[in-house]
Amino acid sequence: MKHYFAINDIDSLPEWVEEARAIKTEPRQFESLGKGKTIGLLFFNNSLRTRLSTQKAAMNLGMEVIVMNFGSEGWALEYEDGTIMDQGTSEHIKEAAQVISQYCDVIAIRAFASLADKEKDEAELVLNGFKKYASVPVVNMESSVGHPLQALADAITLSEQNTKSKPKVVLSWAPHPKALPHAVANSFVEMMQRQNADFVITHPEGYDLDKRITKDVQIEYDQNKALENADFVYVKNWSSYSDYGQVLNQDAKWMMTKSKLGHAKFMHCLPVRRNVVVEDAVLDSAQSLVIEQANNRTYAAQVVLKKILSDADKL
Repeated sequence: MKHYFAINDIDSLPEWVEEARAIKTEPRQFESLGKGKTIGLLFFNNSLRTRLSTQKAAMNLGMEVIVMNFGSEGWALEYEDGTIMDQGTSEHIKEAAQVISQYCDVIAIRAFASLADKEKDEAELVLNGFKKYASVPVVNMESSVGHPLQALADAITLSEQNTKSKPKVVLSWAPHPKALPHAVANSFVEMMQRQNADFVITHPEGYDLDKRITKDVQIEYDQNKALENADFVYVKNWSSYSDYGQVLNQDAKWMMTKSKLGHAKFMHCLPVRRNVVVEDAVLDSAQSLVIEQANNRTYAAQVVLKKILSDADKL
């Protein structure tokens, strides 16, 4: 595997999940694979779990890690070809990607959606710019439209926690005071489409995700109806896709509560706003899987890096 950009870069999700769970039992078993190699983690946006888990995964594989926060440390990059750079940008992606490729064997990038220009966000200028001009593999640590490391961790968590041949999994929108991207929800949907599950998305009208991603998935605008007999409930806020980046409402009735959750397991990618997205009684209960999900971020990143390093050694 050359790059890891999306869940659909996974050839066999069950095999990857099984491999990640095996790695979890002995995280340092492939430590020699990354010896003498360096990963560069480039952050254009803030991070906690993504930064630490990916760094830990690389260390488990014996890699050296370089971290750079472009927002505060790097030059402002230009991505458009033929631009006269007489305004705010100081360096072009063409040079930056090639230079970083000389320092690193793998580049991992986190660059959120602006939520101001749908066309530019979906063009993935940062991620695709590095893919085009870098000479080393590129890993998506969350981009404008996807968060495939999180979705892989979610698949690992479901595998560990599920006891049914076909569980019911619900992705439920929740209120949030800020406009948030669609990346986590998009990748979770793409991951669930590859599972043997009864999968339902529920959200208020006006919050439909990109229909190219949710094709063939059941959409239910009545949250209580969607939650009936659920085994797993994944809660996440996202802004409007049709009225791009807009917060159409902050309906507090969509907050996840213990009574709504029933006997289901609760999932969320974190960070989460307590008593806005979900009440304390859910987060602090034995039904909450958020800490397990966060732990599995390491093994999701590790299986991705292991496959990239293994394939590079074959060249």
